[in-house]
Amino acid sequence: MENNTFEIRLIQAGDNQAVLAVYKPYIENTAITFEYDVPASEAFLERIKHISTAYPWLVCLQNNEVIGYAYASKYRDRAAYQWAAESAVYLTEGAHRKGIARVLYETLFDILRFLGYTNLYAIITLPNPKSVGFHQAMGFQEIGIFRKVGYKFDEWHDVIWFERHLMGHGDNPEIPKKMNDILDSNALKKIIQQANEKVAC
Repeated sequence: MENNTFEIRLIQAGDNQAVLAVYKPYIENTAITFEYDVPASEAFLERIKHISTAYPWLVCLQNNEVIGYAYASKYRDRAAYQWAAESAVYLTEGAHRKGIARVLYETLFDILRFLGYTNLYAIITLPNPKSVGFHQAMGFQEIGIFRKVGYKFDEWHDVIWFERHLMGHGDNPEIPKKMNDILDSNALKKIIQQANEKVAC
């Protein structure tokens, strides 16, 4: 029997190359991401540092090798949007259909709620029935399609926008915390522990 051990944790600087290796085929072979060129390692590391100081960025390891990741990032710059975030999840080819993306997203949702975010958005290039179905199963609802909005691999692509409310919308909401503010919190440790209990099943 194959002996697999899985772990979900926050991204670390040393994960840079492994995470980029997961992302690279999506850039080179698909329109799932609209990036044309694979980022240089140093530039990608700076991207990780910039995002992960404020937003959760999770990785999943199988036998100590990164096989997937999920993260949230800024939705838009205006102050009134600060309770909203955008999400993304990427897996290696062999990591699909194992429930890993679900656990990564559920963990991401829990951390975003703890930080104080209310709305989460996901953008999917069409056609992509697997991703559309996955996001619907995760509680996202379609809010619109941008027609022929991206040009890659010599053709125009539509993208569909999905929205998920993470919690209620009360009056005078507190400003969301940053990831750097909660790294030592027991609540975050508990969320990560629960994620690893799920992938251990």
